[in-house]
Amino acid sequence: MELNDPFEFLAVDLSVQGFREVMENTKPELSKINGILCFCKTWTHPILWSHYADKHKGVCLGFEVPSSFINEIDYVDQRFNKPDILDEAFMKKLLLTKFNHWKYEQEYRAYLGLTDETNGLYFADFSENLSLKRIIVGAQSEITRAEISQALGSLSKNVEVFKARAGFKSFEVERNENESMWI
Repeated sequence: MELNDPFEFLAVDLSVQGFREVMENTKPELSKINGILCFCKTWTHPILWSHYADKHKGVCLGFEVPSSFINEIDYVDQRFNKPDILDEAFMKKLLLTKFNHWKYEQEYRAYLGLTDETNGLYFADFSENLSLKRIIVGAQSEITRAEISQALGSLSKNVEVFKARAGFKSFEVERNENESMWI
């Protein structure tokens, strides 16, 4: 229920009141036991950094994820019609359909049961389905190399870490090749 798009899980035509009530009640019930892991195909889009990385002050985690673990989002201009049968295929379509204006995200998703909770937050362990490969530190971040290394612990030798910057020729976020710019 904490996603930033109010149309999440509601990409279907809700003009019929009874169906709308069913869908509006289903969404919070499902969110009590299931969650979504969202991934983007690229880390270079500046709006992603603004929305999801505290205005370029956060970090981007780069994972290696098998295609069998995730599903690509379908971006559409119109809501789809209610099917005759409300089955698993319909639920999957709801989960994987977003309004076309979100297309810049190039999003993929994994739908998981919520089991590992700490202080109201849920986590998924690193595994063969979720292998951390890189950490990209935002251009405005004050996080140091030492803090990243300490947080990674034994993973630090297997994870590439670098600082980002605004592109010089494009409106993209790029790797800062000048390593001396980051302590």
